[in-house]
Amino acid sequence: MAETLPLVLIPGMMCDARLFGPQIAALSGTVPILLASIVAHDTVEALAADILAWAPARFALAGLSMGGIVAMEVVRQAPERVAALALLDTNPLAEVEAVKAGREPQIERVMSGGLGAVMIEQMIPRYLAPRAHRPDIEGLCRDMAHSLGAEVFVRQSRALQQRPDQQETLRTYAGPSLVLCGRDDALCPVARHELMAELLPRATLWIVEGAGHLPTLECPDETTGVLKQWYKAV
Repeated sequence: MAETLPLVLIPGMMCDARLFGPQIAALSGTVPILLASIVAHDTVEALAADILAWAPARFALAGLSMGGIVAMEVVRQAPERVAALALLDTNPLAEVEAVKAGREPQIERVMSGGLGAVMIEQMIPRYLAPRAHRPDIEGLCRDMAHSLGAEVFVRQSRALQQRPDQQETLRTYAGPSLVLCGRDDALCPVARHELMAELLPRATLWIVEGAGHLPTLECPDETTGVLKQWYKAV
């Protein structure tokens, strides 16, 4: 492994670097870490192209949720530049019509000043493992969303609505891959990750017990340890 191989992290919808706060703190002393922004465009293709415009010639790539969706598009556009891929709590499939339609009322409400209500009532309750009481994580998610704002919510929602199916992308990616998710992820269930692990030729599947959609924050030590092993294997 090249010790200086950069690691590009892509956060999820309405999240920033704080989503990976424990991992950045643990890894930044030995791993060059770059954070991607996915706020400027309303298509997954354009968001991925932006990352490739500034990213190093070769890098390890990890994304969570929407970040994983964009990471798969980065691989589709430039597989030779991605030395290793980690997909966390994400989905390789195009969005189904019912979910597409369900985003419209959210978008309308957010555009009318209801970002906070949408996050508190509809988004954040689905992030954590059932019965988990984590006001620290819930508060962080609210803060990240408010710092990004309503326009970003709308652009990211549009990008997710029109995202492409990436099953063929995964099937043809030859690098070492980690597929990780929380056992109790209500947004991107374990079955989606089993599918990704089956498609990727060199995949390791890891399920974090006691975590939901945000294992980087819910179970940070375990998640960081697994990411370290994946990175070392490059």
